[in-house]
Amino acid sequence: MESAAESWLILGLGNPGPEYEATPHNLGFLAVDRLAERNSIRISRPDSQAFAGIGTISGKPVVLAKPQTFMNLSGGAARLLAAKYSTPVSRLLVLYDDLDLPFPSVRIRPKGSPAGHNGMKSLVSSLGSQDFPRVRIGAHPGHPLGSGKDFLLSPMKKAWREELDSLLDYVSQAVEFLIAEGVEKAMTRYNRRAQGSNEEEE
Repeated sequence: MESAAESWLILGLGNPGPEYEATPHNLGFLAVDRLAERNSIRISRPDSQAFAGIGTISGKPVVLAKPQTFMNLSGGAARLLAAKYSTPVSRLLVLYDDLDLPFPSVRIRPKGSPAGHNGMKSLVSSLGSQDFPRVRIGAHPGHPLGSGKDFLLSPMKKAWREELDSLLDYVSQAVEFLIAEGVEKAMTRYNRRAQGSNEEEE
């Protein structure tokens, strides 16, 4: 790979195992899988508590990774991968579901607090920094939830599955553009709100 200054580590968050594959909490995994498919990268090699694949996106070397710990321990894999590939936090891009945003919102941010997301809490704790870019993928259904955890870990409804394909392509395009043009330009072009969003700026 090229120098660390030019390479990216792109981390999708989710839970391993077939029972979680089609749940809202695995939108990060699904987005990284689509990114890999679009750029002919195989995410199959065990690496630093994750499955990883090395390739090129938008002319830049990348490592795509899916931690194989559970969501609330994702930071360990992030720390090990960043150390192995000498990736500065400014080039660690994290893709994850966000219950604070309605589906299918997409929100790119250059940094920020983990809010209530356990995977992001683990990353911030393990990395000792929250100054890394991220793509937040809306996961709220737009109606009151008795249990956010139960909703996130249950299979997606048919209406979501019908929109999922276009959402994953949209997120992938956003990541490809971000790598080529930078976070600020990607925010301007690809941030979008779903109807009914009450998101506040960070």
